[in-house]
Amino acid sequence: MTPLNKLEDGFYAAPQITESDFEHFAAHGIKTVVNNRPDDEEPGQLSAARARELAEQHGIEYHHIPMTVPTLTPELIDRFEKVVTTAPRPIVAHCRSGTRSCILWSLTESGRGARSVDDTLHCAATGGYDLSQMRPMIENYAASRR
Repeated sequence: MTPLNKLEDGFYAAPQITESDFEHFAAHGIKTVVNNRPDDEEPGQLSAARARELAEQHGIEYHHIPMTVPTLTPELIDRFEKVVTTAPRPIVAHCRSGTRSCILWSLTESGRGARSVDDTLHCAATGGYDLSQMRPMIENYAASRR
C-alpha cells in the first residue's frame, strides 16, 4: 500500500497511488481521495478517469484537482478547501510525492485561519514534508484572506 503521511486527524498526504490502493483504502475506512496530479505528468501513472472508476467501485468519494506550483491560483485553493472542509473523512490527497497536496493543505489551513502558519508548517514537517521554503507564500496567502 502507498504510504500515507498524516498531517492531521482524518487527513493524509501521499505519493502517487496505485490501482490496488483503493481496495486498501476502503478496507481501512478512507472515505475521500483527492488527486492533485495532472494526467500524463509521467508515463504509467494512474489516470484520473481510472482512479475515479476505482474509487466509485469501492464507495470512495473522488476529486481531481490537478495543480503544479506555477498553475496554483486562489481559485484552485478554494476548490481544494471546499473539498477538504466538506468531504467525508478520512481524506487522502496525493500527487507525485505528496508535497503539492501538503502545500494545498497548508494554504487551506492557514488561509481559513484553522491553524497558524507555524502550526501548519509543524504539522507538515511531522508528516514528512519540509515546507519551510513555502513559508512566505503561505503567510502571504493567509494575510490576503483576512
